[in-house]
Order: sequence, then structure tokens, then C-alpha cells
Amino acid sequence: MDFESNYEISRTVEYLRAGNFTRVALQFPDELLKDSPRVAKALRSELGEGVRLFVMADAAYGSCCVDEIAASHVDAECVVHYGHACMSPTSTLPAMFVFGKASIDIKNCADLIGRCLSSTDKPILVLYGLEYSYALMHLKTVVAESLVLSHSNLGPMVNYADVIGSVINPSQDFTTEKDQIRSLNGSITNAGFTSGGDEKKILKFGNGRRMENGTCYELGGLTWSIPSDHKIEDYLLFWIGPENSAFTNVVLTFNACEIIRYDADERRLLEDFSSQRRILKRRYYLVEKAKDANIVGILVGTLGCAGYLSIIQQMKELIKGAGKKSYTLVMGRPNSAKLANFPECDVFVYVSCAQTALLDSKEFLSPIITPFEAALAFGRGRQWSGEYVLNFHDLMVSSGPEAVSGTEEARFSFIKGGYMEDIQPEENGGHEEKSLALAETTEKALNLQSQHPNTIMFKGAARSGSEFFAARSYQGLNRQYENLAPQSYVIGRLDIKGVALNPFVGLLSFDMGAWNLVILFQPVNMFSFLLRSCKFVSVDEMQF
Repeated sequence: MDFESNYEISRTVEYLRAGNFTRVALQFPDELLKDSPRVAKALRSELGEGVRLFVMADAAYGSCCVDEIAASHVDAECVVHYGHACMSPTSTLPAMFVFGKASIDIKNCADLIGRCLSSTDKPILVLYGLEYSYALMHLKTVVAESLVLSHSNLGPMVNYADVIGSVINPSQDFTTEKDQIRSLNGSITNAGFTSGGDEKKILKFGNGRRMENGTCYELGGLTWSIPSDHKIEDYLLFWIGPENSAFTNVVLTFNACEIIRYDADERRLLEDFSSQRRILKRRYYLVEKAKDANIVGILVGTLGCAGYLSIIQQMKELIKGAGKKSYTLVMGRPNSAKLANFPECDVFVYVSCAQTALLDSKEFLSPIITPFEAALAFGRGRQWSGEYVLNFHDLMVSSGPEAVSGTEEARFSFIKGGYMEDIQPEENGGHEEKSLALAETTEKALNLQSQHPNTIMFKGAARSGSEFFAARSYQGLNRQYENLAPQSYVIGRLDIKGVALNPFVGLLSFDMGAWNLVILFQPVNMFSFLLRSCKFVSVDEMQF
């Protein structure tokens, strides 16, 4: 495909000129970085010297998100994002998206859609990767023509999702950090689970938004609607694209739907997605494991998605209401080496965009869960109904935090196999976030250790980071011992050369030809020996 057409040079120039942008950041993923010089050269030849272009690579977090932090380092006025995108709303900078144009056999895809129509009585909803959005109109035309030629009246049975747009402006609701915390500062909704009280659902993005004439859905940059008398489970989802994070998002969000994937590279249909659905079982196990946690680390996995500060604040309130201690950590892309520096955290909550929210935590010391899974784990009396939410925007409401009863009954832990009593909020410190809070908490923990050295790990786990470190057996090289007087030494027996021996020291001799290796050793226990000294002795010098 033509280079300028693939990277939409003309449309990009029109957008930059219409916005009068003079400092533009061009964000490329790793696989497209090789084309960045040609793209920048083509844009500069059209825009002239009055517009400065900056190429950005190695995004701080996922390459699917707009890297507003890196763009702000060069005072960019907008970002042009190339390649795969999650279409998360931005906070401060406008962004234009160039999805690219992946190759696809339209005729073959249309024939397979018709085959699916003839083999099922369900209507088909066609979803696709954004890199195939350019071919949507052509695909619609070919499918309609093939149905007419086959004298089929199943045309209304095929529905197509549309692209929300290729330009995103900063959300007016989250223009500043204070606005992010203030605007949607509240609790977690009941989306995806049921509770004993009145059920209140905020359904938008992946879970749908109720409209007068039906239900509107938005997911991964796509939008579609279904009639009010239909449910999404009534449709056969036909996905066009590779098995990437966007497809995993679809499989998990609509896990009750029948899904078929068309592989455009291999030109065939795939129907076995058991590996994706096994992810749900793994995630449910992590939810049960998180319920037993006392110390929770909140990992900031995005600094550009609008509303991330609000969901972090809600996570803090949710964790505090559950009687647990939370710490907020910002470290870029998390890995096992980074998180190993925080052994006191029993579980981590990863706040990021929907397509990077799932981290395989098998290599990590502690499990990593999503905000939705944290709502399931730390909200008492809530049960998972099977619905799964990856976009943290679905969890934000304007109501106040949910009150936690102080007389909760003990819950059954499936991990530990017994009943457990969660720590009540008033038992877990209750310190407000202020400059001396950490010092006061640490001093209190150290005082508890000196008074009750064997009881600080009550219930099998520490309640805060300071208690965790105070209860460790290894205290460092500067530990203060109670008895500072040096121990008296004892002179042992002498060996054949006059070297002092411990009564339990032995002598081993190994034949090495003209030389023997004589080793003195001292047994420490039944299974190990401590090497004390060694000496090479000539055969002529040995005395028998």
C-alpha cells in the first residue's frame, strides 16, 4: 500500500493546519519506529519550517495510550498517534490517531460472513481492529451484494460497529488533577456483581449505556447499538483482526456471547478461544487471594488517561473502608524486579487503560489485579455475576463512598480454607495523609515491637509496611543487641603443625600424586561442613 496513504499524510497536514499547531509530537510504537524519519520528512515538506515535529518512542506505559507526559517535555501542543490505539480519553492534549491500513481480502471475508449467516439463527455483529476500519464501507457493499446474488433476505441480520472517531480532545471533566479527584470522587458501582441491597448499575463503555431506542456500546474505539428488545448475548460476534489485547478485551467483556474470529493474514475462521476464557478462572482466583490481603499497593499504570486520579482516589477509599492499608506506587512499566522491592504488599491494584490492565502475575511475588477485581475483593457481600469490566471509567460514579459496617461476620477464605475476620478500619491506624503520618506510624510499630516482639505479626500478617519491616527476622547490620560485651574466647587443641584446633575439627587427606591436599574442617551439623583452613604438604614432609 502507498506509504503516504497508509500514514495519512494529507489528512494529518489538514488537521495540524486547522488547529494552528506549531509544536507537534509524533508517537510511534516500536514496530513502526523505522518509518518515523520518512513520516516526519513528508510532514515537514508539507507544513514548512514553521511547525516543529518531535518523534516519540518507548512510551512510559503502553504504546496504545497517548503519552502526554513525554509530549509535555517538549511543550507539544498536540499528539499524532500512529499504530494500535486503545482510544482512551486524554487529559490535557488533543490527539489525532492514524490507525494504519492492514491488508485484508474483502471478498474472502464477505464469503465467510455469509457462511456464518447460513449456519446460525443469531444476528451477526461485526467488530474489528481499528487498522481495518478503512475497509468497512467496502466490506458492507460486498456483503450486501453477495446476499442479493444469493437471493437471501438476511441483510438486516448483519450489523457493523462504527469507529468513534480519529480525533480526541481533552475531556472537559478532567482538565486538572484537582478536577479529576473532585469531579467523579465517589465509590465503586455494582457493575459486574450483585449485592444484597438495591442494585445500581452505571452501564457504559463495554457494558452498554441505556438509551431511549436501545442500548449503546463503546469498546476499544468502536461504538454500536442494539434494539431495546435485544440483548448482546443474542448476537454472534464476528471479530476481524489478530488475537491481540483488543480482542482479549472483547472476549472477557462479552464472555457470555458466541464469538468467531476472522484471521485476515491466514484468511480463515477461528472459534476456539478456551485460552482466553481460562483467563476468567485465573482472575477469579486472584480475587479470592486478594480478599486475604492486609497491605495493598496501588500501581499507577497510566498518566494520560482522563480520570486516572479519580479512580486512584476511589481505590484508596475502598481499601481504607475494607480495613486495609494502601500505598500508591509510580514506577513506569511494572516488572517482577521492581515489585520485588515492595515485599510488604500482599496484592497490587493496577490502574491502567483497558487493553493493558491484565498483567500475567505468575512471575511476581504478589498477584496483580484490576480496579474491578479490587471492587469484588474489598467490597463485603458482593458476588461476581459473570460480567467483567476492564475499563476503569465504568466504575466511577458521583455518589459517596459505601459505608462499612463495624459488625461484619467472619468470612470464609477459599485460599486458607477457614473463616477469617477482617481488620476493621479503626484497627488499622486511621492515619490521614499528612507529612508526618509515616514517621508516626513507624514509631508506633517500633514501640509495639519493643513491648511485644512476638505479637506484631498477629493473625499471620502485618497491617502496614512499618509493621512488616519491624517484624522481619533480619534487621540489617546495625542491629542493637542487648548484651554488648564481647564473648570470651577458648583455646582449642593443637594439630601436628602447632595450629590451634577445635575439639571437633577433623583432618582429611586427598591423594593428588606427589602432593596431598590436607583440609581441616569443622562439622556444623549432620549435613554441612565449615571449611576452616587448607594446606598443601609434600609427601616427604608427612610424618606418620
